[in-house]
Amino acid sequence: PYFQTLRRTIPQCPGWCFQRQHSPSRISATNSSSESNMGFVLEIPGNYGYVVLGCAVLPAITNMYLGGPVMKARKEFDVPYPNLYATPGYHKKAEEFNRVQRGHQNWLEGLTNYTATSLLGGLKHPITVALGGVVFCLGSVLYQKGYSDVSLDVSMARYKKGAAIKWIGFFVSLYSSVSLSGSMIGWW
Repeated sequence: PYFQTLRRTIPQCPGWCFQRQHSPSRISATNSSSESNMGFVLEIPGNYGYVVLGCAVLPAITNMYLGGPVMKARKEFDVPYPNLYATPGYHKKAEEFNRVQRGHQNWLEGLTNYTATSLLGGLKHPITVALGGVVFCLGSVLYQKGYSDVSLDVSMARYKKGAAIKWIGFFVSLYSSVSLSGSMIGWW
């Protein structure tokens, strides 16, 4: 079937139910406050697997890929653990190492927000969000490549190699989550 249904009864439900209507991507909230022990129905689109691949599996692979240059830079620039960053004046190539590390750290700082909005927004717009996941991951790799390039000015280096596309992927997921929440609340 196109939709797989997961059902869970939630005691003391506030009186609304999350349901798919005629279109697989149309989700709306219905008010039924007359029932005190209301259930919650969440229908997952059959193509939600693409969201899992693009927004959970691919980011895990991207994280490993982005960690590789940091480990290489640790050896090359002699910055041992547990130092997160190199100390200018102490480490000879502190800027070079810190730029590589900063590219990976930026990824880690935004990953939780991105993952949450993607996995939720993908319930309503699965293919769009999955494609956004690919763009977000690619943009994040380009971000690190630009930031790591010491021949570029640090203030804009991260965007000089195309990293701005990661924001397209991020905002696709953010918009999709807002769209989902508006449907659940009954705004549209």
